[in-house]
Amino acid sequence: MDAWPPAPVPILPPSHDPDLDGRAHVFDTVTRGLRIVGPEQGTAGLYVCGITPYDATHLGHAFTYLTFDLLHRVWLDLGLAVDYVQNITDVDDPLLERAAETGQDWEELAAEQIELFRTDMAALRVLPPRHYMAATETLHLVIDTITDLRSKDLAYQVADDEYPDWYFRSASVEHFGVISQLTREQMIAIFAERGGDPERLGKDDALDSLLWRLARADEPAWDSPHGRGRPGWHVECTSIAQRYLGETFSVQGGGRDLIFPHHEMCAAVGRGVANGARFAHSYVHVGMVGLDGEKMSKSRGNLELVSRLRQQGVDASVIRLALLAHHYRNDWEWFATDIDSAQRRADAWRSAFASSHGTPAAPIIDNLRRALRHDLDAPRALAEVDEWTSAALAGDGTDPDAPRQVAAAVDALLGVRFG
Repeated sequence: MDAWPPAPVPILPPSHDPDLDGRAHVFDTVTRGLRIVGPEQGTAGLYVCGITPYDATHLGHAFTYLTFDLLHRVWLDLGLAVDYVQNITDVDDPLLERAAETGQDWEELAAEQIELFRTDMAALRVLPPRHYMAATETLHLVIDTITDLRSKDLAYQVADDEYPDWYFRSASVEHFGVISQLTREQMIAIFAERGGDPERLGKDDALDSLLWRLARADEPAWDSPHGRGRPGWHVECTSIAQRYLGETFSVQGGGRDLIFPHHEMCAAVGRGVANGARFAHSYVHVGMVGLDGEKMSKSRGNLELVSRLRQQGVDASVIRLALLAHHYRNDWEWFATDIDSAQRRADAWRSAFASSHGTPAAPIIDNLRRALRHDLDAPRALAEVDEWTSAALAGDGTDPDAPRQVAAAVDALLGVRFG
């Protein structure tokens, strides 16, 4: 499936500051601390879990994809190539349930929401993945993964005469639980809350995850050596990631609500396929965005949509600035006043970038790099540009090239461009 068109990324001059760290340091969920992410040279592999297309794109989605867009841009600025992969879970229970509720064909609903998501991402100037893969396009990958797991006795059919679905022996893989660091009791409770089925009769273990759901009446299904059916969610992401990024890659990312069960179970399946090799070197997770006192969620319906803000006349650059004002690891609540603050910032930056002169650009560019290389600190980066902007608007500085150079750096590193 095609992603959205890429935004051009200016190439910035190298820094001459010997104290500027030449690697990206980001908080890793497994180690609970900052660690270097991405290789020193060559290609960084990034897998970010994509949407289930039935209510795209709310600001929680956008905040997640902007976070990994920052990492993408930091890696590019460090001279790395980036192999970015994202999936679309275009066949799953929530999508099918929404289609049934609305009377819309599930494939039409998915196509409509995928196109809306692509439009939103392009407007927000999020760099597209190199591989943008829908579950329905990659069924062969899932089928091959399950075949491999069966050969290793890591997959089994549940003891159910009517629907003997295939499951993965999650806890049989070494290091299961290392990402979430939850107790078994906590895992079971969260698994039940987030779409799992720990109480299903016939499973060998409550924490075993679904690999292949055999066909039910009035549900889409595909033929396979494992019976006619459709893929589970966790094995979908694992299969796509390992096909396009290899058995082990740099970063798996997503919202913090994906730590368990999704990323834990993706990693377990991945280790099963790779004979124990780790799935991702690092796991990076984004805080939750709230509205009306609760996490912004499709199931709750308390959503603010990127498309709705754009229809109201809010420029996408202002939406991006509003989101970047929050550190990616923090939980925060969206207020309409966030747009007002971002609009004032955008107006000031636009005026400063149009100035005839300013203070030298090199220090501000280094400060932007420093902020983003240290745990993607976008609020600090915005503050650095604010300070330079205030000086430029006050008439400080005599460098006629500075406004253009700072604007290019803001474009390259923060993805914000006006006009």
